[in-house]
Amino acid sequence: RRYTYTFGLVSVVLLLLPMIPGLGKETYGARVWISLGPLSMQPGELVKITLAIFFAGYLVTNRDNLTIGGPKVLGLRLPRARDLGPILVVWLVGVAILVLQRDLGTSLLFFGLFVATLYVATNRVSWLVIGFTMFVPAIFIAIKTFSHVRARFDVWLNALQPDVYNAEAGGSYQLFGQASGGLMGTGWGRGYPQLVPLANSDFILSSFAEELGITGLAAILVLYLVLIERGLRAAIGVRDGFGKLLATGLSFSFAIQIFVVLGGITRLIPLTGLTAPFLAAGGSSMVSSWLAVALLIRVSDAARRPSVPSAWTSGSLPEVEPKRRQAPEHMGGRA
Repeated sequence: RRYTYTFGLVSVVLLLLPMIPGLGKETYGARVWISLGPLSMQPGELVKITLAIFFAGYLVTNRDNLTIGGPKVLGLRLPRARDLGPILVVWLVGVAILVLQRDLGTSLLFFGLFVATLYVATNRVSWLVIGFTMFVPAIFIAIKTFSHVRARFDVWLNALQPDVYNAEAGGSYQLFGQASGGLMGTGWGRGYPQLVPLANSDFILSSFAEELGITGLAAILVLYLVLIERGLRAAIGVRDGFGKLLATGLSFSFAIQIFVVLGGITRLIPLTGLTAPFLAAGGSSMVSSWLAVALLIRVSDAARRPSVPSAWTSGSLPEVEPKRRQAPEHMGGRA
């Protein structure tokens, strides 16, 4: 918390690294990778951690002002106009990512992370409504502007059309791969996940659904649910406001990632370029996921510690003078 704005500055620097000529590289229409000699990494994966820290530090300091209500419209208490600054700044950052890096998934993740943390900090539904209202027009502009975003929406809306299925830039193979898995799956190594593009990264849940079936995929989702539930439980238990918002932000980060990936391969929402934590190939994703778990464990440990240091934890017991038992008056004062 002491370095809140430092983490905010680090987040901006990491987001800008892929835009540096010669350092960043474009993959599948999105410019989110950087190359350092033989090594490559995705800075946006680490930004999930640094932004969660920045959001928690900022909101724990300013949530009282953000909680104050403004005018009431259609039964919804809107915030004051001067308090819209933070969400406008984050919205601009999200739109900048969408325009410069052409990455809808990362833009959605960062903006959704901020709005979710803002809602938890203020308990105001109006922030959710404002956030959704602001982000939807940016998506429609991206559809009209970027061809790869438009192609993903075309797959979403017309997945069963032969020309969409056979599209060279990526079709709707993942839907049919899951369908062939059925209830119990085809078995390990017996499916055809190699027919699905990015079967080991962006669409790895589709590969698991084919070989393990809906039963195996449900088991994986239950494990994710346990992880998110434990993170939110740590947020509820810790007494520090910064720890509460940090654990909430990290847990929502996992939840948003899984929702976007699963929603994309099941045609609930358009496809995006996020990874499934701990499953999809990619060192950057694995490192950031384990960092998030480490921070959640730290918050959980703080939640289980006593609020006031006791004699047992300080290593010494206080000297307590024993109470003398007073005799009843009818006994003449003798014990």
